[in-house]
Amino acid sequence: MNSPHTDYYFCEDLLSPDEKQIRDEARTWIDRRYLPRAADYFEQGIFPVELIPEMAQMGLFGFKLNEYGGRGKNNVSFGLVCQELERGDSGLRSFVSVINALVIYPIHTFGTDMQKQRWLPELVSGKKIGCFGLTEPEAGSDPQSMRTTAAKNRGGYVLNGRKMWITNGSIADVAVVWAKTPDGEIRGFLVEKGMRGFSASPIERKFSLRASVTSVLNFDNVAVPQDNLLPGAQGLKSALMCLNEARYGIAWGSVGAAVACYETALSYAKSRIQFNAPIASFQLVQRKLALMLTEITKAQLLCIRLGRLKDEGRARHTHISMAKMNNASEALKIARSARDILGANGISLGYAPIRHMLNLETVNTYEGTQDIHILAIGRDITGMDAFS
Repeated sequence: MNSPHTDYYFCEDLLSPDEKQIRDEARTWIDRRYLPRAADYFEQGIFPVELIPEMAQMGLFGFKLNEYGGRGKNNVSFGLVCQELERGDSGLRSFVSVINALVIYPIHTFGTDMQKQRWLPELVSGKKIGCFGLTEPEAGSDPQSMRTTAAKNRGGYVLNGRKMWITNGSIADVAVVWAKTPDGEIRGFLVEKGMRGFSASPIERKFSLRASVTSVLNFDNVAVPQDNLLPGAQGLKSALMCLNEARYGIAWGSVGAAVACYETALSYAKSRIQFNAPIASFQLVQRKLALMLTEITKAQLLCIRLGRLKDEGRARHTHISMAKMNNASEALKIARSARDILGANGISLGYAPIRHMLNLETVNTYEGTQDIHILAIGRDITGMDAFS
């Protein structure tokens, strides 16, 4: 699905001409517009907002929507785009994932016609940015324990609380926020930039996802009109439906990061001379490369099958959990192996692996840690809940 070096099982043959074309468009854009400055964005801790109009013009927002200016493409095509974006950087793929899976998807799935008409065309065109507020300082893997509250008042609701590790938070025009009502039910709200008592501040001093905006959201008696309640979002299940959409993109994106690391390591090993021979000729280096390519191939096959199941309406949340869990974890191992093959050069931003390795530490954790996904799959295959 990339170069011949990384398509060992001819996965290219499993794609339609349209899917290949969409993938190639994204690949060309990444190579031309993002990779030349990827290390600078990471080192300086900058998300390139100037590229948002270009991404919108490519149809990367509202990618699967058949209306409101969306592109109307299938899940496999979206996965291939996520793969190429993360081959550039996890922060770039995270931005696109959040807009599609965590902002456009809940508004389209749970929102009113008025909410859709107001927000979706603006989000699809890139004129407005959104974020998703679920995670809290005390509630990460256990979102049911969230402390952000939504108290009913005459005109709607009053929100109080705090959200943490929110991608796009400081640049978002609208936040899809999840809060607990007095009866203990979790509901979704559209909180708009500029609402009194609502503020967002960037999280500084990150060593991972540096080319991404990560923020804290604060709610201090924020009055949210009734019209900003997502009426179709009922309980935590609705929020988790959004996360399933995001995890799907992560499963594919992880493959892109792994491919970038593997191809860098392979090229380096062929040209790096030690003991009068390329290190690619050494048994232990070949072992690393062979294992890396094997895991990439397995991840590619997982993704394609998952995408087809999703397009057929047959994908279950545990299918997505398995792909996210496996691919993020193995991509991180591949990044570490690639950094090792590069030796001292492996810690230089002149090469991709250290940047991907640091990013993948986050990718392996967010949207469900490996342990959480293992327990979800374990519950599914045994019928026994081991979470408590």
